Amino acid sequence: MFSQLLLDRPDLTATVANLAEDHGMIATILAQVSELADRAAESGGDVLEPIGRELDGLAAIMESHFGYEERTISEALDEGVADTGWSDDVFRFGTA
Repeated sequence: MFSQLLLDRPDLTATVANLAEDHGMIATILAQVSELADRAAESGGDVLEPIGRELDGLAAIMESHFGYEERTISEALDEGVADTGWSDDVFRFGTA
């Protein structure tokens, strides 16, 4: 969706870059949570506190991210972006 949006709205390059950076941070946190959970399963040790900290960070980033994304991308879509079929891939929920 972002690549199509940028074709129609190159002025959103910085916005999309910020969103992509957030996606990278979210992926890093999820990988860290997975690693902590694997270590806990292997050791039987108590790692709930570190996992909780990672999840708190994830929640904060996602709340900020979704608010920013909703404000900026929704506004751009409301202003009109040509739909050349990209929305089928983005909004087709529950289909293979």
